[in-house]
Amino acid sequence: QVQLMESGGGSVQPGGSLRLSCAASGSIFSINIMGWYRQAPGKERELVASITGSGRTNYADSVKGRFTISGDNAKSTVYLQMNSLKPEDTAVYYCSTKLRERFDSVATDYWGKGTSVTVSS
Repeated sequence: QVQLMESGGGSVQPGGSLRLSCAASGSIFSINIMGWYRQAPGKERELVASITGSGRTNYADSVKGRFTISGDNAKSTVYLQMNSLKPEDTAVYYCSTKLRERFDSVATDYWGKGTSVTVSS
């Protein structure tokens, strides 16, 4: 069974920075993609950023130029560096991955439990 452990959330003033980390553990043969989603109160969950096993990245327009996603394949870990944070970035941030547990298994989605980010003065 695969587990995702997120860390790094918290409270910060507008313009501040936070770094989120997400480590996948368990039976992992290969990782197709890892990413961060967020869900603000009363809103749907949305993709923030993702990175493929080959390093290709994708960002939501709202975070381009402010957030940077990176990955460490050896550690099955993904990071999200968030700079110039705005109040509208306040949300619960969820780590997600699509990976194969064995060479002969299909790729499966896994989700973390979420970490809260609050941007407020």
